[in-house]
Amino acid sequence: MNTNIYDFAAIEKKWQDKWKNEETFKVSSKSQAKKYYLLEMFPYPSGRIHMGHVRNYSIGDVVARFKRMQGYNVLHPMGWDAFGLPAENAAIKHSTHPAKWTYENIDYMKKQLQGMGLSYDWSREIATCRPEYYKWEQLFFIKLYEKGLVYPKVTTVNWCETCQTVLANEQVIDGCCWRCDESVLPREMNGWFFKITDYTEELLAECDNLKGWPEKVLTMQRNWIGKSTGAEIDFIVDGFDKKLTIFTTRPDTIYGATFMSIAPDHKYIHELCQGTGREKEITAFAEKTRIEKQRQNPEDELAKEGVFTGRYAVNPFTGDKLPIYAANFVLAEYGTGAVMAVPAHDQRDFEFARQYDLPVKVVIQPAGETLDGKTMTTAYEEAGTLVNSGEFSTLPSDTAKIKITEQAREQGFGKQQTTYRLRDWGISRQRYWGAPIPMIYCQKCGVQPVPEKDLPVTLPPDVTIEKSGKSPLHDLASFHATTCPRCGGPGRRETDTMDTFVESSWYYARYACPGYTEGPLDKQEVDYWLPVDQYIGGVEHAILHLLYARFFTKVLRDIGYLSVNEPFANLLTQGMVIKDGTKMSKSKGNVVDPDVLIKRYGADTVRLFSLFAAPPERDLEWSDQGVEGAYRFLNRVYRFVHDNMETLTRSANVLPETLNSPSRELHRKTHQTISKVGSDIDGKFHFNTAISAVMELTNTLYTLTGENVPEKPRTEIIKEAVEAIIQLLSPMVPHFCEEIWQRLGHATDLSHSPWPSFDPEAIKEDFITLVVQINGKVRSKLQVAADCDEDTVKEKTLADDKVQKFIDGKTIRKMIIVNNKLVNIVVS
Repeated sequence: MNTNIYDFAAIEKKWQDKWKNEETFKVSSKSQAKKYYLLEMFPYPSGRIHMGHVRNYSIGDVVARFKRMQGYNVLHPMGWDAFGLPAENAAIKHSTHPAKWTYENIDYMKKQLQGMGLSYDWSREIATCRPEYYKWEQLFFIKLYEKGLVYPKVTTVNWCETCQTVLANEQVIDGCCWRCDESVLPREMNGWFFKITDYTEELLAECDNLKGWPEKVLTMQRNWIGKSTGAEIDFIVDGFDKKLTIFTTRPDTIYGATFMSIAPDHKYIHELCQGTGREKEITAFAEKTRIEKQRQNPEDELAKEGVFTGRYAVNPFTGDKLPIYAANFVLAEYGTGAVMAVPAHDQRDFEFARQYDLPVKVVIQPAGETLDGKTMTTAYEEAGTLVNSGEFSTLPSDTAKIKITEQAREQGFGKQQTTYRLRDWGISRQRYWGAPIPMIYCQKCGVQPVPEKDLPVTLPPDVTIEKSGKSPLHDLASFHATTCPRCGGPGRRETDTMDTFVESSWYYARYACPGYTEGPLDKQEVDYWLPVDQYIGGVEHAILHLLYARFFTKVLRDIGYLSVNEPFANLLTQGMVIKDGTKMSKSKGNVVDPDVLIKRYGADTVRLFSLFAAPPERDLEWSDQGVEGAYRFLNRVYRFVHDNMETLTRSANVLPETLNSPSRELHRKTHQTISKVGSDIDGKFHFNTAISAVMELTNTLYTLTGENVPEKPRTEIIKEAVEAIIQLLSPMVPHFCEEIWQRLGHATDLSHSPWPSFDPEAIKEDFITLVVQINGKVRSKLQVAADCDEDTVKEKTLADDKVQKFIDGKTIRKMIIVNNKLVNIVVS
């Protein structure tokens, strides 16, 4: 190898081979060091890694390597979220089997990840499509079934015709399939559900304890759970034999209700409008609303529309008859699907009332103001004092809420109620490439779980995925024909498979004991490693994966497999990689292939750019110039070491007792940089500013050792600075730093070396700059010795020419000195 050139290809191969052969990053729970579990969300084996992967895994690798150097016993595993629809689609497209396509992709992507120099413990690798993994998932299903946390029911499901499968509510985005973006249709179907609603309150309450999670994610989870406390009140419908129950968080406004809104797909809608002559109009409106909601963008709100049903509800407090409207803004799945409309005190109702010329009745007055329903231009939604509310008039809103709810309870037409938006998790999927649901249907005995001794129920390998996408399991007798485990008679296996989010809801725990065969989890190992100390992934998983994983953790705790309440102590959600102002995607033609970049610049350069270009939580705008800049920086460091190698290797490791001025400056800058980089990485993840600090130190090194510099730092101080640069960069660019570290004569690899420490005394400046203000305005700046006493600071300040100009002829009333920062003179 030509030592005059930074030969990244040879260097990176050398160190990757060494790490692999020596199993450098393999860990054990038997270590005496404090544990640290670092995990990035595992990838779907789609075929090739993209720049989003590079960024995500580079961020995680910096933290893992940094924590190792801090002395932690770091678990940093990797695996594959390997079941799912793309494999079936690829099987159809390429006339192959999903398993073949998946395993080939895993092999290729694993080589790509290893080529990035990521410090994974590959001995813990898992793939969720392997029977030895999903066997335990099937066991969990049975345990949950026995505990009453899994149940079947016929329900209206979200059906994707393109994917030929059911979707959970969370997987329907703007009325479209989260995977293929095609419209989702309602369909009546039998399916299996996890009772996530049994954990609603705990999921909500524990959000307050997740101090290491972004507030944005916690807000999204709280909103999805959607807790509302209020009252349920029954309204008799004139000429109809069923009551309509409404839920309201504002029972104090019930005297102001002037109409009722119900969801167009409310369970009573068709019965309600029978005999009114409005049946066809209501049916057409319901279909129109369904289609519009499917096509709706998340940031958009449907224009408020409604259709009169021809029926009237009777307000139980006033006896008023309220027209019932089917309205497109009422959701059947939230609350009761029916809402009492109070236009004076709800903006949505107000806009609807004005549009359809419905009355606006004021029943809450703000302090010091009198509202008039006829002249109001917007609803008054705050608390106040009740008016026009019978015996409850003059009461404050909070008191009235309680008393009105209590009267409804006493008279038998209402009660206090808490409702949630969250619904049970439908996990049945009508696809082949997923974990089979371990249940058997027997005409005599009903539904029976597969005996534990017969697990796993494996996918039959001899299948062909048809172009229609229909699962072959439904028609494959060799799979579904079986015997009932209770009576021994003929039975039929469940042919649905589990939602792939089930696999990703517990994989983090299996990493603690991937080779354990006595059960799904080795309690001793999971108790040692869990919870995950730092989890890293995209914010797009805030509701789906993260909520499901939290739920599954609590379930596994309650059936005895885990001891923790939450899976992830800290969460970092990184931004996207964008190019030309938009997210990289093949359809937009703006994809940058990491393989091409690594071949041209090396993995370390690609890692460095992805870490330096933006803070991790922000989107990273792609820049070819940025990659070139990262490459030039590494070469600059390499050249300095190469050109000074003889001096550096001969220099003593003991620092001299006395330092000349350049030595003091470089020594100070070195220790300031060590302090800043450690602080920026540890918990803050400010990799960009950490790298910038190392670049500044490098610039200082070049400046103080240049050819025309009259006095240079001592060689020991230069060596100290160079070695600090290499140590500080090593989590970001590990191959590069390991190679230089070795060439500098170190026998111990950086992977086994401690993080450098800084001397608090060394980082102190010899001189500091004080800002001088006169009556609050900056008038001068003053350089003084760092240890200068207050009297000397006052003396030097008053002697400053610029200061003299502004205080001449004036009386100094006060002189305030803020240590090491500011002098403020008050004059008159």
